[in-house]
Formats: sequence, structure tokens, C-alpha cells
Amino acid sequence: MLAPSRAAVPSPNLRRVRLLAMVLLAAAVLTGGWLLLRDAPLLAINDVTVTGASGPETAAIRSALTVAARDMTTLHVREDALRTAVEPFPVVRSVSADVSSPRGLEIVVEEHTPVALIVAGSRRVPVAADGTLLRGTVTRDLPVLETGSLPGGARLGAGADARAVALLAAAPAALRREVERVRTTRRGLSVRLAGGPAVIFGTPGRAQAKWAAAARVLADRSSGGAAYIDVRSPERPAAGGFAAAVDSVAEPAEPAGADGAAGPAEPAGTADAAPAPPPVP
Repeated sequence: MLAPSRAAVPSPNLRRVRLLAMVLLAAAVLTGGWLLLRDAPLLAINDVTVTGASGPETAAIRSALTVAARDMTTLHVREDALRTAVEPFPVVRSVSADVSSPRGLEIVVEEHTPVALIVAGSRRVPVAADGTLLRGTVTRDLPVLETGSLPGGARLGAGADARAVALLAAAPAALRREVERVRTTRRGLSVRLAGGPAVIFGTPGRAQAKWAAAARVLADRSSGGAAYIDVRSPERPAAGGFAAAVDSVAEPAEPAGADGAAGPAEPAGTADAAPAPPPVP
């Protein structure tokens, strides 16, 4: 007598394979649907707001960002494409974007702040704190940094000019506005303040401490009339050259312990002057 037939029962391994296949199929359907939805014309960006741009290139920056944004949707904002759109504008440091409405995008532009004006002959180019050359940017009242020739790239290379820019970038904004020019002498970096003394920094190392020391000396009434302030050793800043002409401060006496050994004697014209005050604590 034949045994009754019964339906074949899938093995546990076969059931797991089928379940995995169903999960993968569902994931593929959902992924495809999401890709279609995020780039759907219904969600295309058509309302673009750009803030943060300033200066003569503002209109061009806004236009470039608007064109790039309108090739996106609110579900697929590509900030890399926005950054690419503003690469021709060195003044732009970064961009960020946020969806502001179902079809709107708000873009915020962060610009470089120029800290100096690189001057080579008749050519003048503002430069940012990180050495980016801000060609095409119109600025006024920036410290002048004279150099032999302008670099051909987008940034300053390593060297004296870059060190001078780093020094200016570390200056408090109020003091930086008073700087007329910065130059490199045999004693290192020296900054000329408008209507005031030269400030000898030596190297850009410990720049913030040196600027703080310079501010303390300038605020001390006993330093009034000084031709120079030496902050190479910020713990022992010194003011001197009280009877010297302003243009003769390139060779001030070098106090001991300031970025090295003691230097030569006080320049001519200061020997008979009233002695310089002791280092400001």
C-alpha cells in the first residue's frame, strides 16, 4: 500500500535564502524610489538666497551660486558643487547651504578677511591670514608689505612674506588697524604704527604674547614719545629711542635676552637722550 503524499517542506537554508532575496529586492526598490524622488523636478530648487558676500564681486558670486543651486533639489543639495562654482573667486573662504522651504535654499558665504596689502612696484594685492591672495578684491587702510615680486599662484609660499602675514593675522583688530607697514630687518620683523613707534617682533613666534606686550607698553604713559618698542622677549618689553628721529629706529639698541644675544649700542643721536624706561613688567 502506497504512503499518502505530502507537500515538500523547504529546508531552513532555503528559507533564509528566500528571506534574504526578498530583503534585497525591497532595498533595491526603496533605493531606486529614493533616487528618483530626490531628483524629481517637483522638488527642484527655484528660490535661492545668498548672504555673506560683499564687495565688487558680490553679484558674480550670487549668480554663480544661484545657477549651481538651481541644478539641485531640496532633497539633493550638493555643497561640493557650490564650492566648485565659487572657485574663481579667491575672496570666498567657504560656503554652506540649508533648505529654507520645499523649493528654497539659503546659501551662506564666508569670506576671507584681508590682513595686509602685498606691494610689488605698482602692483598691489590684498592677502588673507592664511596667505590666500585676494586678487580682484578692493580694500583700503591695510598694512603694507613690500616685496620684490608677487607670487604667480593663489597663495603666498613659505618665506619672509608669509611670516609677516602670520604676524599681522595674530594682531588684535584694533592694533592691526594702526599698522602702516611691516618689513623684515636684520633684527627680524618690524611693524610701523601710524603716528607711533616701530614695534620690533623679531620672529612671528609667540605672536599673540608679543602683541599683548606691545599693547601694554603703548597704554603706559611713560612710553610716550618712544621711537621703538621691542617685544622680542614679551615678558620684558622695552621702549626706547626717545630723542631719536622716527626714521632712525631701524637700528635700536638690542636689549639682552631678546630673541638672542645683546646687540650693538644705541644708534647715533640717542646717546645723550634721556635714558629709556626700564622694561615694562
